[in-house]
Amino acid sequence: MTTIADSLTLADGVGSLGALMVVIAYFATQMRWMNSEDLAFPVVNLVGSILIVYSLTQNFNLASMLIESFWIAISLVGILQHFRLRRSR
Repeated sequence: MTTIADSLTLADGVGSLGALMVVIAYFATQMRWMNSEDLAFPVVNLVGSILIVYSLTQNFNLASMLIESFWIAISLVGILQHFRLRRSR
C-alpha cells in the first residue's frame, strides 16, 4: 500500500514549506504578532513564494505560477519600500 508520504518528491516538500511560510506570515499579521510594515513580512513572503515557484518548476501550474510571480513582485516592492522609507528618516 502506497501512502501519500511515499509519493512526495523534494519539490513537493519545498513547495509545501513555502506555502506554510506564506500562510504563517499572513496569520501572524492577522493575530498582530507581525506587522506588515516590518521587513520580516515581505522577506518571509518572498522566500515562501520562491520555494513555491521551485516546486512549480517541477509540477507546473499556470495559475499558481502567475499568483506566485505577483506575490514575489509585491514582496520585492515591500522590501524596497522598507529601505526607501528607512533611508528618508
